[in-house]
Amino acid sequence: MIHYLFNAYIGKNMIEGGLTKVENEGQMGEDFEKEFNVEPSQMKLAGYFEAIGSLFLLASFLGKSFTRIGSLMISSVLGVAIFKHLKAGHGYEGSKNALKFFSLSLLSFIETFKKK
Repeated sequence: MIHYLFNAYIGKNMIEGGLTKVENEGQMGEDFEKEFNVEPSQMKLAGYFEAIGSLFLLASFLGKSFTRIGSLMISSVLGVAIFKHLKAGHGYEGSKNALKFFSLSLLSFIETFKKK
């Protein structure tokens, strides 16, 4: 039961970020593109990937496969985000949120291989 709540926490927080990337209009989108050297189409793709991965984690009560797919999707997006933050010179403070959810997602993935 705790594992499903854990996945729901990750999914809830990550879906908001994914949808923000998909709707990358206005000043936030332009700043993001300049700072991280990312094209709008790449940012939208990452947003869709993150949002779909979040939905898989929210549906993790249906089976381990949902957790694995969702964790891999979210971890791939967050891995790139961590790299981009470090490359932009933000250091640990800039990538702290991405590192936190990357770690939580990785723990969730590893938990699926635990024998009961």
